[in-house]
Amino acid sequence: MFYWLLVPLKEFFFGFNLFRYISFRALGGIITSFAFVFFAVPLWIKYFKSKKLIMAVREDSLVNHHKKANVPTMGGIVLIPAIIINSLLWMRLDCKFTYIVVGVLFILGLCGFIDDYKKIKLHASRGLSAKSKLIFQTATGLALGIYIFFHPAFPGGQTAISIPFFKNILLQIGGFYVFFTALIVVASSNAVNLTDGLDGLAIGSIMLVSAAFAILSYIAGNVKFADYLNFSYVPQAGELTIFLTIIIGAGLGFLWFNAHPAEIFMGDTGSLPLGGIIGAISVLIKQEALLVVAGGVFVVEAMSVIIQVLYYKKTSKRFFKMAPLHHHFELKNWPESKVVVRFWIMGIFCIIFALLTLKVR
Repeated sequence: MFYWLLVPLKEFFFGFNLFRYISFRALGGIITSFAFVFFAVPLWIKYFKSKKLIMAVREDSLVNHHKKANVPTMGGIVLIPAIIINSLLWMRLDCKFTYIVVGVLFILGLCGFIDDYKKIKLHASRGLSAKSKLIFQTATGLALGIYIFFHPAFPGGQTAISIPFFKNILLQIGGFYVFFTALIVVASSNAVNLTDGLDGLAIGSIMLVSAAFAILSYIAGNVKFADYLNFSYVPQAGELTIFLTIIIGAGLGFLWFNAHPAEIFMGDTGSLPLGGIIGAISVLIKQEALLVVAGGVFVVEAMSVIIQVLYYKKTSKRFFKMAPLHHHFELKNWPESKVVVRFWIMGIFCIIFALLTLKVR
């Protein structure tokens, strides 16, 4: 919105010309989204406590997590509107990506909200059934996949998947790309949801992956950079850089209150849409494989749950002390803050490794 409102005013004051640039709007988005969340979260915490709302804690949770039952949750009810509002302010409204990412974020945010609301209303540790969540996520992913597959504005090689480290190898999957898109959205949404178990862990990791994909989106949207680095050129993908920096700004504002000891949790209202949107963006800029690398922390967390379940079914024993993986380290007597920071460090190395693949190929 700012682009259309303020750029024409450059005739009166040259400073308004800055709103043409993605870099300026990306940095502006960080500041305003941070301010929105920073001032809105205390209001939500106050409201949550005044209504004496309580999020039920699962009986099989760690003992030290039971004391978190009275900590306000559903922080995503602040995070998601902050990201949507600031995206509409700073991104170009003539860009298809603006409406795609806002739409995906809203739908998955609604799914998370219903889930959290049921948990609080019924005071049950489980809200929406796994089947209902999967339907929400799959429908969103399929809709995105169908749109990309049939929309003429996307690159001709839209059904091809690029492989990290290999310059000229593309995996063509044709019509199966629609289902592949759904798989990416569902997997990334649930992986972030599983990671959201310790103070600051999920939101910090989301900000790190968002930073990596902000760089990748800028490259994909710049014809010279895309050609030099053998990227699929996606017109206007640079606008996604702004969206991702807005996530970073909102995340910083939320981390202020979510850092250990947390004053608020984001709940499924935040984790489901934030995970899903990162997956959606990896599809939009044709860097799906790099999501596995950059989002290594989320992949490991999700895989730990799969391994635990399969191993237990096979042997009736646990492979890890507890899954997801961050709980395993808690049971090894690592302090919660140490687990979080070490996972962040792992996340940083995953991002470095992902960016390193740009030159290797």
